[in-house]
Amino acid sequence: MKNLAQALNQRLKGAKRLSLLGVGSDLRGDDVAGILVANFLLPKAKKSLNFRVFIGETAPENLTGEIRKFGSTHLIIVDSADMNKKPGSVQLIDPDQIGGLSFCTHSLPLKVMTDYLAKSAGCKTCIIGIQPKGLDFDAPCSPVVRRSARNISNLLWKVVKDLAL
Repeated sequence: MKNLAQALNQRLKGAKRLSLLGVGSDLRGDDVAGILVANFLLPKAKKSLNFRVFIGETAPENLTGEIRKFGSTHLIIVDSADMNKKPGSVQLIDPDQIGGLSFCTHSLPLKVMTDYLAKSAGCKTCIIGIQPKGLDFDAPCSPVVRRSARNISNLLWKVVKDLAL
């Protein structure tokens, strides 16, 4: 997690307004990871004028207008991603490199959405992928992924405070 914090601090340099977009489905086991991170951060985000949390579920593109309206200079998307790693593993992903990764349940590819936000709002985007253990329909989130989601939310809040947002 220390490397993730350093990478995030580097990526978020100069952030004036930061948005977090939690993506996934609570109907498919560990695909809920991004939503969990967002839900863990929601109460804390209310303490900041320049940090906003959005829950995009399976159609995150529906929130691009809200993200633009908020004036986000930077966006972090959190989602389950099959990275062929150990369940619960976390990786910072550049949107330009998401072509080979499998994101679980979106009606529009994340690359299309991140390109749109970059062009229309000048918003810099990074993605945090969480390796799922299982994606079975109507299954609960695995403890290892829930623990990763909690750890990421704590780390992200520390980053937000360090950026004085």
